[in-house]
Amino acid sequence: MNEQHTDRQVLRVGVIGIGWAGQQHIKAYQAIDGVEVVALAGMEAELLAELQGRYGIRDAFAGWEELLELEDLDAVSVAVPTFLHAPIAVAALGRGLHVLSEKPIARNGDEGQQMVDAARRAGRVLDVAFNHRLRGDIQALKQIIDAGELGRPYYAKASWLRRQGIPMLGSWFTSKDMAGGGPLADIGVHVLDYALHLLGEPKVLSVSASAYSELGPRGRGGNASYTARDTKLAFDVEDFASAFIRLEGGGTLLLEAGWATYRETDDLMDFTVYGTDGGAELRAVGASNTPVADLRVFTEKGGVNADYAPVAHPGLAHLAVVDSFIATIRAGEAVWGQHDGSLALTRARVIDACYQSAALYREVMM
Repeated sequence: MNEQHTDRQVLRVGVIGIGWAGQQHIKAYQAIDGVEVVALAGMEAELLAELQGRYGIRDAFAGWEELLELEDLDAVSVAVPTFLHAPIAVAALGRGLHVLSEKPIARNGDEGQQMVDAARRAGRVLDVAFNHRLRGDIQALKQIIDAGELGRPYYAKASWLRRQGIPMLGSWFTSKDMAGGGPLADIGVHVLDYALHLLGEPKVLSVSASAYSELGPRGRGGNASYTARDTKLAFDVEDFASAFIRLEGGGTLLLEAGWATYRETDDLMDFTVYGTDGGAELRAVGASNTPVADLRVFTEKGGVNADYAPVAHPGLAHLAVVDSFIATIRAGEAVWGQHDGSLALTRARVIDACYQSAALYREVMM
């Protein structure tokens, strides 16, 4: 990598993975001044050629190894199946590139640790795409909690629930060896991230979790349009999980993540918090397809209820994640060390503990 890249007006980026997530990264980079996507890597030849032409991208490769051989890259996005996050990120960081990875950081905390260690050795940025914490409604609620309007939060519950939302039933998503887990690792890690973010990043002390696999193994809970045909992969992950999480300071968090449950048709992403001076409830019926959730704050003034609905605006999703990533790179070496993937690693360790708890049928200390 060009060592003077932070002094250069244009940052050159490669995107590895050309599915939905990878395409979000491409569009986000295209929207930022002074950033050029110069290379793509993906195994879908027809789609690769189409995206290269549509966005006027210089190079396209079938393999990610070829992309990393380019001499003029400054950074890469990693938007591939989870089992590839660690090997690609570690290799990219080893070449002196900054890395933005899709969530979760890796299949487990040990792989995530390898990525964090590589970022520290290289002195480069490792960010993980937790775009939901950047929703406008979550940011609005964060300001309210941080301002002390709810007092001290002591109990919270958060979930992302689907009725028929197993992604690519029969694909890598539903293989433990390739994905690391089911909805807890896939969408539950988003819920864990925004919940702990809203609560001020309390340390997790212990978890008591349960995981179920009742619908997926019977071919239920998927969308026919997104089902892998003629697969040889077994469905060996959960399709629903819940966790009771004890937090430092005495607080608790109840988390639920479900790809497939017999419930209302529309997906739900939510967060409820009870504090010593007030409470709040955020409900996005339709989940990520709902730009602004129903957000309410419950409090009182002078002994009289003073509930209200805060004004919130749509967030910028992956554009905000990518924009933050680029801003961090441009801020220079003085701040790079603060973005080494450590926060995403803490999420992975909690998810690991949840799976361990579910397997052992007992509480697991962190």
